[in-house]
Amino acid sequence: MAKLLEINDLKTHFFTQDGVVKAVDGVSYNLEEGEILGIVGESGCGKSVSALSIMRLVANPPGRIVGGEVLFDG
Repeated sequence: MAKLLEINDLKTHFFTQDGVVKAVDGVSYNLEEGEILGIVGESGCGKSVSALSIMRLVANPPGRIVGGEVLFDG
C-alpha cells in the first residue's frame, strides 16, 4: 500500500517570556491508505498541537513549527 501521510521528526515550540516550551519534540509516524491512527495521552502532552502542526494551524506567535517534515500523498 502507498503511504498517505508521513510525519518525520516534527517539532513545534512555543516561545514565552519564561522560556521555550517544546510542545512537540520529534514526533514521527506513517499512515498508509486505509489505516486509522488514534493518538492518546495525558492532558498537555502535545496531541492537539501535533494535529494543528500537521495542518499548519499553530498560532504564530507564540508557537512555531521549528523542524520536521509533513508529507501528504507523496
